[in-house]
Amino acid sequence: MEDTKIRYSDKQLEEFKGIIQDKIDQAQKDLELLKGAYMNDHNNGTDDTSPTFKAFEDGSETTSKENNMQLAIRQEKFIRDLKNALLRIQNKTYGICRVTGKLINPERLKLVPHATLSIEAKNMQS
Repeated sequence: MEDTKIRYSDKQLEEFKGIIQDKIDQAQKDLELLKGAYMNDHNNGTDDTSPTFKAFEDGSETTSKENNMQLAIRQEKFIRDLKNALLRIQNKTYGICRVTGKLINPERLKLVPHATLSIEAKNMQS
């Protein structure tokens, strides 16, 4: 059965906008925590620990900083993707698969609100 609907209604788009805005707010909070962790803004209270533990910690600190930096980069991309989804809501193209031109399942959009591909299109890529 062919889906004759070309886009989501304004009411549906408003609902998705709320979901996306909530995700952006949370993602930005998470990003600040990650940035704080890899920039060492916060004293983690280990300054007075034993020298043995401190030496071990210094070695793992570099790895941890690199991991946090990578996570922060991914988080920034996630936020950018979410903001792009808001732009698609604004121009009323949100939820339309960029490959098939069909509407992406609303349940998928609730889980992955920045999705631009339907499951059908995703499967074609595999």
